[in-house]
Amino acid sequence: MDLTIAKLRAQEILDSRGVPTVEVEMTLGCGVAASAQVPSGASTGRHEAVELRDGGARYAGKGTLRACANVEGEIARAVAGMDAAEQAVLDARLIELDGTANKGRLGGNAILGVSCAAARAVAAAAGEPLWKRLARLGGRPRLPVPMVNILSGGLHAGRQMEVQDFLAVAHGFPSYAEALRAIADIHRAAKALLDERGCVLTGVADEGGWGPILKSNEEALEVLSLAIERAGYRPLEQVSIALDIAASHFYADGVYELKSEGRRMSAGELIALYERWVERYPVRSIEDGLEQDDWEGWKELTARLGRKVQLVGDDFFTTNPARVGRGIAEGAGNSVLVKMNQIGTLTETFRVLEMARAAGWTAVVSARSGETEDSFLADLASASGAGQIKVGSVTRSERLAKYNRLLWLERAGELAWRPAERYP
Repeated sequence: MDLTIAKLRAQEILDSRGVPTVEVEMTLGCGVAASAQVPSGASTGRHEAVELRDGGARYAGKGTLRACANVEGEIARAVAGMDAAEQAVLDARLIELDGTANKGRLGGNAILGVSCAAARAVAAAAGEPLWKRLARLGGRPRLPVPMVNILSGGLHAGRQMEVQDFLAVAHGFPSYAEALRAIADIHRAAKALLDERGCVLTGVADEGGWGPILKSNEEALEVLSLAIERAGYRPLEQVSIALDIAASHFYADGVYELKSEGRRMSAGELIALYERWVERYPVRSIEDGLEQDDWEGWKELTARLGRKVQLVGDDFFTTNPARVGRGIAEGAGNSVLVKMNQIGTLTETFRVLEMARAAGWTAVVSARSGETEDSFLADLASASGAGQIKVGSVTRSERLAKYNRLLWLERAGELAWRPAERYP
């Protein structure tokens, strides 16, 4: 079967926030064609791969026609005739062709689209599910535990509160399907509690969580804890809470400012606040608890809380092997959030996942706030064996595309589900 790259096409499409992104279609020599859609973030780290944008007035400068042109022009010429099944070789060629540390010349969005389209095209040509193809890049396949937005603030919900997301992690169930049902129950219970309290809702946030106006960040923890119990589930045993703090977005000049609460805190004071929350509520995962370049603060955070909770680096690590390696070496964090478009190729994504596994760290495969209907991420999370997936809430179709894909993967009976007695 001819698996060489015969043709590349790219299209500017819109993501879930109405912002342009890129879709890439690859046609192989055998005639099989497949496409992949690239997500886009709102809460982005300064060390991420660069999304190439057009600038100018069109789409407020966010257009992706330049990235699409790079796919159909320079990239297409450079990879024509290459074996799409040789993922590492293809990805290395893309990295070399771009020639920058952050993929800023051709665009991380253009490069990732080609990388993912190749994997999907080869899987289609072989007549196998995508996760099986991806599993050959590294990993121990299994279904992931869902980490799901219930309440949102920060950049995802108009900064009504500083903490970006309050999430429910359904880990103590005999099947993925039952875990997902529990999440839906908790999402409804949270809305009922907010209504009872007379809370003003700004609607749903970028990723589908409720966006309430509350008196404090801690009140959101109270609501979510109560929602878990009202829905009929046991905190910690069946469902735990994860926090996406996104602390870089309320940090300036060495100070963390909680404007919604009228107070300013040092890194040490913020860590002490997290310690109180962990004692009072079923919190077992904290993401980006401190600013993205505060290495000393992250080491202190890990020393004080690392044995009790999962400390996840998102903006802190940006799925970058060099930054993850430093975190492992210095004891800063104990988990990595994995976002394909932060680094730009599948090969580099799997390298980070393997680094985390080898260090005894956990990993969370994650979507972006600007998502598409592409379910690629569900197959990636399953293929890698990361064990956790963070996609958003259960009210938006671009999120449900991934959750529903996992339901079908479970029904196929080829992937194991491992309920966790203790999380993480």
